[in-house]
Amino acid sequence: MLLFAGIVIVAGLSFGKTGKTMKSYFAAGGAVPWQISGLSLFMSFFSAGTFVVWGSIAYQYGLVAVVIQLTMCIGGVLVGKFIAPAWQKSHALTAAEFVSRRLGISVQKFYSYLILFISMMYTGAFLYPVAKIVNVSTGFPVEFCVIILGLLIILYTVVGGLWGAMITDVIQFIVLTAAVIIVVPLAFDRIGGVRELFIQAPPNYFLPVTPEYSWLFLLAFGIYNGIFIGGNWAYVQRYTSVESPKSARKVGYLFAALYFFSPFIWMLPPMIYKIVNSNLVGLEAEGAYLLMCKEVLPKGLIGLMLGGMVFATASSVNATLNLAAAVFTNDLYKVIRSSSKPKQLMFVAKTAVVVFGLLTIGVALLVPSAGGIVEVVITVGAVTGCSLYGPPIWALFSKYHSGRSILYCTLLGLGINVYLKLLHPIVTGFSFDRAEEMLAGAITPFVLLGGYEIWAKSKKEVSPSYLDYKMKQKEQIGSLSDESEDEEDTEAQNQYGLKVLSKTMALTAGIFVVLALVADKGTWVTLMVGLVIGLASYSIYRNLKK
Repeated sequence: MLLFAGIVIVAGLSFGKTGKTMKSYFAAGGAVPWQISGLSLFMSFFSAGTFVVWGSIAYQYGLVAVVIQLTMCIGGVLVGKFIAPAWQKSHALTAAEFVSRRLGISVQKFYSYLILFISMMYTGAFLYPVAKIVNVSTGFPVEFCVIILGLLIILYTVVGGLWGAMITDVIQFIVLTAAVIIVVPLAFDRIGGVRELFIQAPPNYFLPVTPEYSWLFLLAFGIYNGIFIGGNWAYVQRYTSVESPKSARKVGYLFAALYFFSPFIWMLPPMIYKIVNSNLVGLEAEGAYLLMCKEVLPKGLIGLMLGGMVFATASSVNATLNLAAAVFTNDLYKVIRSSSKPKQLMFVAKTAVVVFGLLTIGVALLVPSAGGIVEVVITVGAVTGCSLYGPPIWALFSKYHSGRSILYCTLLGLGINVYLKLLHPIVTGFSFDRAEEMLAGAITPFVLLGGYEIWAKSKKEVSPSYLDYKMKQKEQIGSLSDESEDEEDTEAQNQYGLKVLSKTMALTAGIFVVLALVADKGTWVTLMVGLVIGLASYSIYRNLKK
């Protein structure tokens, strides 16, 4: 585990000399290969809940955890088709920059402050599962794990920038995919074969829905996921950091393809663990995934899997920290101190990563008192997700909405959702169930946005802010070729990133081969996985030479 952690941290730190400008630090130069950006998007989204949130649901309810995650596949297709290309066409460094140009500085400041606050909630919720994984595996107090892991994530995020975060995401994807390929057959062998899962599973374990996670919940969660994937400001950077709308579209499609296949494989370990041990209750179920790995993997592979889990889940944290620092530096500080020099802006950016990282640690320490990670993730998403991220997405396509109308729709949507969640049960004595709460949160902002769109369109009044935005966008596109000479060469940065990836994959392949030679079980499958990673590393190396 320590060896893999060292590889990931060194890989992230190796980009310390590449992020010398705002564009290279926060957008990785603006021409990242779409495959890298797509895998990074997948890991940033996927890892936040797979092992703890969805692993807990898979252990308790079975197949419904797979079906819930398939809604993310549908969301990815819609994002790839419509939303991702639109973000790339905006030529904005961050989503906040688009909001500023399209809707005005005052609206941008409101969104920036609110999203910075919400981002701290999400990153705290994402850091907690990382600590929980280490806590279950090692027995160290969860609070100690939160603090140490939080500091490590701050370290390689503040040094490596977006390229460092994305390369470590890809490394984690490779390791975890390889590890689960080894875990699944060994887990089936532990219970006596695939047939035993179907024979010994609890009643209704293979139903697609449950009373708590109903078809209504899936509909609402699907809408929410489409908006969250397409509008979350941390994920928007994955669409704006590629070179063209076509590449941005491929980022969304790759995300969707991975979420079409992966849930069926990734949810098997906690489902199989239900047969091995059905006695986990309450928050104990959050550790089901790792407990299955500990049950069947050789010790060396347990450490590698644990390291992969920790840093893959941490990728959600570093993605959001990078976003928070970008918003604060590029869209708040730079607006106030417009005369700031590049070196000063980079100092502010890196300081912001540290400050937001420390705040994240504080929030993560409060997660257990909020009812556990499942409750935090779903409740925060239901209340804020669509109301916060939906209106800026709508503004990408609408020429009738103004900054004021978007702001009012956001405030009304948030207000209605907060009322339904917190005040309605007190006033009426009636509370919505999880599905109704999620659906109300998903639909409310779009009813408001659509209503205004129809009214403004009937008056045939194109928003002045839209006309001003289109004019400025033409001027910006015309000046793109005249960027300052001290901008880093994007192609060289891409080459360096792929070189780091190739070397890191070679080291990882070596680890798998060595573990295969000393393992007391799963020798051949571990060896084959190591060789495949090694061949992939060599392929990247050869292409770089060409």
